Parts: sequence; C-alpha cells; structure tokens
Amino acid sequence: MWKYIRQYLFFAILAALFMISEVMMDLIQPGLMSEIVDNGVLGLHNDGIGDLNIIWRLGAKMILLVLFGGFCGSMNNVFVHMSGQNIGNEMRKDCFRNIMTFSFPQLDSFGTGSLVTRVTNDITQVQNFVSQFVRGMIRTTLLTFGSMYFMFRLNKNFGMIVLCAFPFIVGCMAVCLSKANPLFSKLQAQLDSINAIMQEDVSGIRIIKACVREIYEKLRFGKANDKLIKTQMRVLVIFAFMNPAVNALMYFVVAAILLIGSFDVGSGVTTPGSIMAAITYTTQLLNGVLMLVMLFQNISRGYASWKRVKEVLDSRPELQDGSLNENPDCRGTIEFRDVSFAYPGSGQAVLEHISLKVNQGETIAIMGATGCGKTSLIHLIPRFYDATSGTVLVDGVDVKEYRQKELREKIAITLQKSELFSMSIKENISWGRIDAADADIKSAAVTAQADDFITSTAEGYDTPVAERGMSLSGGQKQRLSIARAVLKAAEILIFDDSTSALDLKTEANLYEALQQSYPESTKIIVAQRIASVRRADRIVVMDNGRIAAVGTHEELRKNCQIYQDICHSQIGEEE
Repeated sequence: MWKYIRQYLFFAILAALFMISEVMMDLIQPGLMSEIVDNGVLGLHNDGIGDLNIIWRLGAKMILLVLFGGFCGSMNNVFVHMSGQNIGNEMRKDCFRNIMTFSFPQLDSFGTGSLVTRVTNDITQVQNFVSQFVRGMIRTTLLTFGSMYFMFRLNKNFGMIVLCAFPFIVGCMAVCLSKANPLFSKLQAQLDSINAIMQEDVSGIRIIKACVREIYEKLRFGKANDKLIKTQMRVLVIFAFMNPAVNALMYFVVAAILLIGSFDVGSGVTTPGSIMAAITYTTQLLNGVLMLVMLFQNISRGYASWKRVKEVLDSRPELQDGSLNENPDCRGTIEFRDVSFAYPGSGQAVLEHISLKVNQGETIAIMGATGCGKTSLIHLIPRFYDATSGTVLVDGVDVKEYRQKELREKIAITLQKSELFSMSIKENISWGRIDAADADIKSAAVTAQADDFITSTAEGYDTPVAERGMSLSGGQKQRLSIARAVLKAAEILIFDDSTSALDLKTEANLYEALQQSYPESTKIIVAQRIASVRRADRIVVMDNGRIAAVGTHEELRKNCQIYQDICHSQIGEEE
C-alpha cells in the first residue's frame, strides 16, 4: 500500500501534525480546569478565598485553546480526506487499468460481481482504513497514553488504578477482534454474490420476465442478502457486547478514583480539582479506548478489503505482449499451422490440428454445427486466447510476437452478441475510430445497411442508445456493430455470426457493399445459413473441432456430406 501512500505522504504528515496539536489541546484542558477549581473557586492556596482573576484568565486561555484545537481538528480532516480520497482514486484507476489487460479466463475466474465489489466497496474500505489509520491511530494513541501520563503526574495512585485496568480492557478487545476478523473477508465475499446476482438479473431482466421467473430471482437474491445480513449481525453482536464491557471497566476505574480520591482529599494528599482532572482524563482515556475499538474494527475490515484489492493489482496479464509493431511486407493474410486449443481449466480440446491459410482480400466462410469450434477458432486471430499448440500467424508473423494493441488494430471484429454503449449512435459507430469524420461514419453506416433506419429517427446519428442497446432491435444492433467494424477499415474483417438477425436481402446487400468498398480487406464470415456463405471464395466446414472440408459452394455440395446435409435442411429457405 506504500506505493499509493507515498504519493500523498505530505498530506498525511500535515494531517498527523494537526491531529497531534488537537490532542495536545485536549490533554492540557483538565490541568487548567483543576487549577480553576482549586485556586480560582476554592482558593486552596489563598486561605479558602477564591480568585476571580484566575477564573477569567484561565477560562479565556481554555477558550483560546479550544478554538485552536478545533481549527487543528478541521485542518486534520481536510488533509486526511485529501490523502485518503486521492489514494483511493489512484488505487481504483490502477485496478481498472489492470482489469482491462486481463485475458478472458482471468475475468471469468474473478467474476463480474466480484470485480465490481473490489473496485467500488473494497477500495472504499481501504480509503477508510488509510484515513482511520492516519487520523484515528494518532488520536487514540496520544489520548490513551497521554491521559495515563497526566494521571500519573496528578496522582500516582490514580495512574496505578488505570494501569491495572488496562490489561483487562486490551484483553476484552483482543478476544472480540479475534472473533470478528474472519467475518470481514466473508462479508466481502457475500457482497460479491449479491452484486453478481444483481448484475445478472438486471442484464437478463427480459428473459426473467419472459420466463415468469421473478419470484425465483427474488428468493435467490433474498437468500444471498439474508446470508450477508446474518454475517453482519454476528459482527455487530460481537461489538455490541464489547463496548458495554469496556465502558463498565472504565466506570469501575472512575468509581475507584472517586473512592481513593475521597480519602486522599480528607488526608490532604490531593485536591478536589485533581480528582476532577483525573475523572476528565479517565473519560478521555475511555474515549480513546472506544475509538481504538472502532479503529481496529475498521483496520481489520480495511485490511481484508486490501487483500482482495491486492489480488487484482498483483494479477499479471496471462497474455504477454511481444515486441513487433507491424509487418509492412504482408497485409491481411492469416495462417493456422497445426493449431489445437482447449479453454484454460477445461482439459478438453475444442480445436484439433487446424491447418488453414487465408490470403489477402479473400472472403472465407466458416460453417458447422453448434459447438464445433467456429468462434474459438476466430478468437485466436486477435489473440483473445493463445493456442494450446501450433502457431497462428497474421501477415506471416506469430500473433504472440505482436504487441496486442498493434495486432488488434489490424483486425475489426463483430461478435455474436452486439455490444453497444450508452451514448449516441454516432459515438457507438466511431467507437473503434474516434477521430472519424461524419462523412466516414455515414459511409460506414451505408455499407452496413444502417443508414436508412438511423436517418428515420428524430435525432438521426445523434439519437441516444439505451444501456446495452435495449432501445434497438436485434437487427439494428447488429448493423450498428457492423458499421463500427467497417469504419475501422482494418486489414482483416471478422463477422462472427453477426448477421443472424438480418433478413436475406439486407444481408446480401451488406456483403455486396463490403466487397465493393473493401476489396483488399480479408473477410472471415462465421454463419449458420447457406445464403450467408455461398458467395464466399472458400467455405470451411468444421466438425467436432476439426476441418472437415474446404471448397466453394458448388464443390462442397458435390463432395462434402456435412455440407450437403446443411443444404438439404435449408433448401426451402434458400429457394
């Protein structure tokens, strides 16, 4: 954590200095009050005659000290917040930067709900931990030990009473904290579960309503929330018993001071003002101990959260960058050399011994049954995953040797699920090329067959898109996603079943426009419909993770049984 603290150490030091000043003002007050009572009111050093001048002089001094202490306390709060908030800000940005470099398996292992909790709630707990440590540790330490020191100066008997009670207070705190500490990590994990359910249910609310599963999801969320509350209640109950126990011990100390002080006053060993000061110091000590209890609670919870945040910060990307920026001698070629692939942790091969070369400007279609590895194959090209064995080459270079940014700049991909953002249509299309001119955006939309429906809206290209594109139909979302890919003008265009929601006429117009506008770009089309792939230069038929056949539409109709079966099942639609 020092990496973040040292950036704002100046603010933390200023906060500490102001806190020391504030506490010192608090510790000076009881001594002044003792002198006012003994000499100003009772006149113990003036034959029992009070002195109003002492009361006015010391009273004014106390007021000034209180005002100065209040100023120091306010400045302490300012600098504590400046250090804590800035530390949290840097930590949150670093967490998000690191998450953006994670591979898909890493994201899956953490889970969306857990990552949201860690970047929001856990870092907030760490902020509180830092703030409490800077502010609370100094205040409680000075109040506790400063009060004991001044107690010994007033009367050694009073100091010994407090010293004897101190081990019992610390023991009570230690027992309670030892029982509460393991629950803090459990609390954060249960909060992960609640966030995960919330994220899933909000994203899939239409399916929930369509399947009439609202009651089931309410119960599922309720059970997860009940577990969280149950754990939280256990923590609260532990501290609910601790606070009264510590209070009781401190009141026994006050009673003992009053009892012994009454005998000492009678024998002339001490004065009433000293007893009042001792009780005030005991109250300050009590406040310091209670603050220490809350401080340790916040530190324990903050430390548990820090360990979870540190897991994200310490996780290194599984896919390491190469050193090559680009290869200018060859553009748009793709080659798979004896490639096999299995998803991390699954142990089951999804692709086996794939060998295929795609030339620049060629249009390749990939077909096959669901689960045969089509999407897995194209995900190896932009290096979303690394091949288990074999080599994937783009422009004649192993994809592992590229910098990931440079590799993905060469590729435009439209995934099966159209991902749109809560911004205007224009901003969604230009997402992959933020400096695009309006004319280029419109041209990309025309190619993607999206211009007609965009211009028919009230605000045209400035029409806002709802979260996850909920304000658009499936076909409209797909066309915007295609326009975004087309605008990038990449060497390689990949369409992963991204025209499934388009009618055949619109789809045919799209591919025709693509061929006319981007004849030199290599195009890879993953599709289920014969009508979507029949015009491709070559069609790759996959079966159980292997390439079953490669050829044109006519060649495969004659020579490939799998392709013949697909044609036969779709012949009515094709006609």
